This record gives sequence, structure tokens and C-alpha cells, in this order.
Amino acid sequence: MAYTTIDKPTDYFNTKLYTGNGSTQSISGIGFQPDWTWIKRRNGATFHLLTDSVRGVTKQLYSNDVTAENTNSSHITSFDSNGFSLGSAGDVNSSSNTFVSWNWLASNTTASNTDGSITSTVSANTTAGFSIVSYTGNGTAGATIGHGLGVAPKMIITKSRNNTYNWTSYHASLGNTGRIRLNLTDASQTGQTNWNSTTPTSSVFSLGTNADVNGSGNNVIAYCFAEKKGFSKFGSYTGNGNNDGTFVYTGFKPALIILKHSNSTGNNWRIFDNKRDNINPIQKALYPSTSDSENNQIRMDFVSNGFKLRSLGSPVNDGEYIYMSFAESPFVTSTGIPTTAR
Repeated sequence: MAYTTIDKPTDYFNTKLYTGNGSTQSISGIGFQPDWTWIKRRNGATFHLLTDSVRGVTKQLYSNDVTAENTNSSHITSFDSNGFSLGSAGDVNSSSNTFVSWNWLASNTTASNTDGSITSTVSANTTAGFSIVSYTGNGTAGATIGHGLGVAPKMIITKSRNNTYNWTSYHASLGNTGRIRLNLTDASQTGQTNWNSTTPTSSVFSLGTNADVNGSGNNVIAYCFAEKKGFSKFGSYTGNGNNDGTFVYTGFKPALIILKHSNSTGNNWRIFDNKRDNINPIQKALYPSTSDSENNQIRMDFVSNGFKLRSLGSPVNDGEYIYMSFAESPFVTSTGIPTTAR
């Protein structure tokens, strides 16, 4: 079996930087038509704006806030064949300000999925292990939702669209009773009311009665991620508190890492990528759980097969952490050639 089936990760995930112009503009060079785009201003305090093709291009959610879905036609105005177009809204396109966008490809289409007890609407990319899932909760323990991936997801991020509920997330490293919330700095918590103490399968994930994920009549969006060798990894690590920090093996050189101190309250989620920092050490962090501007205090190295922490202690190298990561390049190509030999 080939080491990876994805030799060019930018066919499925890509980070794109741009500068706002205060009017309208098209952002190109992403390499595909995105299905999920996450935008954050870098040099100022504005909300994170998340838009996907399943909910519709004019629908926004904010990772740092519990606000219900907002409709605005001046943010992203279209998903295009090589990127996306913007309106004049200041939080995505204010003049002369710098922005980052993280972009994922699902299927550019949607389909009804009846694998679960609740019918879902799904845009799934089984090659890249990513799907966008929309469903309406029923408040019943043991309800199941079809995700369309064909393999069990390792991470699921959910948000109620029509209520002010938390961004509640499943991560395989926390187990099927664990939950962690993207919009908060709290530690992971346990309980059966989120995932019904049931591990996702190759076709469905399960829900308990918690209103965040399964409130009766609540419209919910879920971003589901399965691990793909050489392209994506969803794991955990223990920090050692030293400048010669923990090394985390992913099997590829990272393009994006999102991590959270999972056993400590008060530490933000953090996002690192290979475009805002294109040489080591990687130190420009943004925070999904706050509107803060980019911060340059954290240090790590992106290497050919993982990442190496270079900071003393908290907030990235002291205690237990979970992470999600996507590749810039696999450690070994589909033909068995190490990328370091190029």
C-alpha cells in the first residue's frame, strides 16, 4: 500500500494571505474552489469568520463567539474555481489591513445522507478525509448522523446555527465521553450527553442530549475530519516544559497546526501555518477562541515529518495537548520517494 495517496496537499487544503482594499476583490491562487473558508484579520482585533458551501456563501459563523448564524452579502460573495470573492465588509476586506484565509475542499456539491437516524446534508471528500455536515437535532440520546467519509472521523467541530450555543468538538484523543469547545479556553470535559459515549463509525457519529450538538429543532453544522496518511493528523502530545521541546510526529511537513492545552483552563486555542511564517521558527499565532490580532511569542519548528516545540512551558509545551494538522508535503510520496530527497 502506498505511503500516501496525496502527493500535492494544496489540492485539498491551502492557506492564502491577502491585503484588504475596502471595496470588492477576488482572492485567487488557492488551487481549487473552496467549500470551507476561515478568515481572520492578522493586524487587528476582529472576529474569525467561517463560511461554507453547505450553509451558503452569505452565511457566517464566528469561532470566537456563540452568536447564531449571520447572513451578510458583503463578506464572501462567491466561491470561485481558484479561490473566492469578497465584498466590502471590514472584518474580511478593510483597506490596507492584512488577512489570512484557510481553505478546504469538500466535494463542491451536496447530497442527502440517510446513514443515520437523522437525515443529513453532506459535502464529502473521501480522498482528503473532510466533510461538511448539516442536520437538525432531535434532542434524543443515541441519535446518529451520517458523515459521508467512509472511515471514522478523528475530529468533529459542531455549531448550532440558530442558537447561541458553544462550538462543541469531538477529538479522538479525548475519547467518546470527551468534549472541548472551540470558542472557550476551558479544559476538556467528560460526559455522555455530547457523543452518547459512542465512538464514531465509518458511516455515522452519535449524539447525546446536549443542546450544543442535538437540541431539538436546532440546525447544526459539523466539520468532520478523518486521518489521511501523509496529509492530515489528529493527535495529542505531552509537553516537556523545555526550550528543547517535545517532538510530535505527523508523517508530513505541516502547513497548518491548530492546538489546544486540553487539561488546563485559561489557555487559548492556537493556529500556526506555513504562509504567515515560511521559515523556522514558526511563531505567529492566531487564536480561534478570541478576536485578538496575531501574536509573535510562540516558537516551534515545522520539519519534514512533524513539528518540534521550542518554547518553555505553557501555552504549547507544558501539560497535555490535542492538535489537528494538515500537510505541506508528505514525508514519503505515493511512489515511495522521501520528499527530503528532492
